[in-house]
Amino acid sequence: MINLIVRGDNGRFVARAEAGVEWTAGFGDLSPTEFPVLWALTPYGDAVFNQRQIPLLLAELDRLPRACGGEWVQQARELCQVVERGTHRYLWFVGD
Repeated sequence: MINLIVRGDNGRFVARAEAGVEWTAGFGDLSPTEFPVLWALTPYGDAVFNQRQIPLLLAELDRLPRACGGEWVQQARELCQVVERGTHRYLWFVGD
């Protein structure tokens, strides 16, 4: 399970998604050229996205294959808004 959280520059917790990303084989099938942002996710590592990367992440979420979707997608969108509304905020995908 990959958890989604927003942290500030100092590591301070700002927001968290209730749903996590359930890793499926579909994520391994994502093309790095079509999904360069989501392709960075791994089930055991962390990925961090800054305010400038959020539009790229949102665009990839729009075309994400159904096999990789779930409740987490809407919650990720909401966390993207939290990042965009503040300064020095980052969206973290935290692997197990």
